[in-house]
Amino acid sequence: MLSNIIKNLTTPKPSPLTQDDARLALAALLIRIAKTDGHFDPQESKQIDQILIKRYDLTSQELSKLRDEALSLEAIAPDTVRFTRALKEAVAYEERTHLIEALWSVVLADGVREDEENALLRLVASLLGISDKESALARLRAQKKLI
Repeated sequence: MLSNIIKNLTTPKPSPLTQDDARLALAALLIRIAKTDGHFDPQESKQIDQILIKRYDLTSQELSKLRDEALSLEAIAPDTVRFTRALKEAVAYEERTHLIEALWSVVLADGVREDEENALLRLVASLLGISDKESALARLRAQKKLI
């Protein structure tokens, strides 16, 4: 499965992601956001698990498998631009604002917003077609849910 998604992410004209590949790409992007500041905090990991369970209604066994695959994918995958391009094609616009909110909730989970996280999230939002204003509103929604 990983080889298929890597191949798809690295081709000049990738085919649309399957639902399973889109789920894996999102999980890997969540992990990449969490690792951006050089520290993968347990609170961030817990937040990622909660997002994936809620979004995909996963059992603990399914979550464990997805997390392991996503960790592997994130480690070997090409640049973040390709993740977001693939997700943009696989996810409807309305749902992409929820993705940004989920990404913000991971950034905010450890209680610290690092410059690297802000920069990457701003890039990801832009690549997903989400404006700075919409991203800021998503961040505020994520903050309220974490309090």
